[in-house]
Amino acid sequence: MTYPVKLACLKCGQANRVPAEKLASSPKCGTCGGALISDKVAELNPTSLAKAAKLDDMPLLVDFWAPWCGPCRQMAPDFAKAAIALKGRARFAKVNTQDFPAVSQKNNIRGIPALILYQGGKEIARLAGARPARDIVGFVQKHAKKPA
Repeated sequence: MTYPVKLACLKCGQANRVPAEKLASSPKCGTCGGALISDKVAELNPTSLAKAAKLDDMPLLVDFWAPWCGPCRQMAPDFAKAAIALKGRARFAKVNTQDFPAVSQKNNIRGIPALILYQGGKEIARLAGARPARDIVGFVQKHAKKPA
């Protein structure tokens, strides 16, 4: 018997339960119809970040960045490549710390880019600095636990 995997919709914030065997078949949010599993990097605001970080059983890797940050812009294509490589095993998102400065303080961000991996309602690991896609993938694989 498989158990449902809890996922917050990164578009509307609604909590969803998806049977583990259905994760590969592009599940959609029961409220807004948005994709719950994607190979794209989602843009989050403080509310959607808080909901997903608290709720998600699937690993959620968040890139804290700003548009003026050269290393952040340099890493963005590699972060997107890692999202493609781990589709169905982890979700990827980013938070613009320039638009949401309180998020940096709340999450104890000392420098950007900063990657924080959330799962099961808590932060499980963090990584500072710009990284190539292979390092990002390795970081997630090393620290993430399989969802229920």
